[in-house]
Amino acid sequence: MTTSTPMQGLVTATFGRHYQVEAGNTLIACVSRGKRSGIACGDRVVFLPTCAAQGVIESILPRENLLHRSVAHRSKLIAANVSRIVIVVAPVPSFYDLLVNRCLVAAEAAAIPALICLNKYDLGEPAHAAQRRLEPYIKLGYPVLALSAHHDISPLRPYLSGQTSVFVGQSGMGKSSLINALVPEAHTPVGEISEALDSGRHTTTGARMYKLGASGRLIDSPGMQEFGLNHIQPEQLDQYFVEFRPHIGHCRFSNCRHQHEPGCAVAEAAAAGSITPARLTAYRQILSSLNP
Repeated sequence: MTTSTPMQGLVTATFGRHYQVEAGNTLIACVSRGKRSGIACGDRVVFLPTCAAQGVIESILPRENLLHRSVAHRSKLIAANVSRIVIVVAPVPSFYDLLVNRCLVAAEAAAIPALICLNKYDLGEPAHAAQRRLEPYIKLGYPVLALSAHHDISPLRPYLSGQTSVFVGQSGMGKSSLINALVPEAHTPVGEISEALDSGRHTTTGARMYKLGASGRLIDSPGMQEFGLNHIQPEQLDQYFVEFRPHIGHCRFSNCRHQHEPGCAVAEAAAAGSITPARLTAYRQILSSLNP
């Protein structure tokens, strides 16, 4: 039986329906009420202490934003109240361009600035080839930063200072190595790379937040092989491709989906070279995967 009054705190780790909540200088192990909590790392919550260092989360305070991925009728919360998304890619194992595009769509939908971080830049020509693959994103205005977690991560620090940043990316890209380099006391497990499958093994099972300096925070999210966007409305998808925006509303048909309709301004822009074929293809692939 509780005799405590409700308190406010910050969710700094999630493990299923179990959460770590920071309240002042104290960490509280909390659970949620009900079977479906909808609580994300970075959420500000109201919790009721039940005993020493334990409590029950009663409610979630209003969010500034929420980053999540979804397939069919299932949604996976990634982080809340973040000010930067760091999309981590690497030359080995090879990264998926479609996954990068999906992450950028999610960032645009949540109105969160995105940074693409090319890790393992010490691998020579494979890293240079990966950097060339990322050049179209630079032209779109997305910053791309090349570095190696095992050599020098100082170029990344200015992007993270004073921010609440969430690291996302497919398994094996070196997110955990970056976290360990930035926050040595984190001791995040680093997974082995499965060369036969050309993919990384998942090492992070829940999201966790770390303090970075006096004002910055990092959120490490589980590695993924896909980024579902079923929470995106098909008619809104084109708005989240930044280079499409000047052409939206200029198609012959007001409900144009930029597939094979006549008089499509987006397709005409692609034919003229102002939209890359790869991005138009990515848009069409994502659109075909969304619920009608």
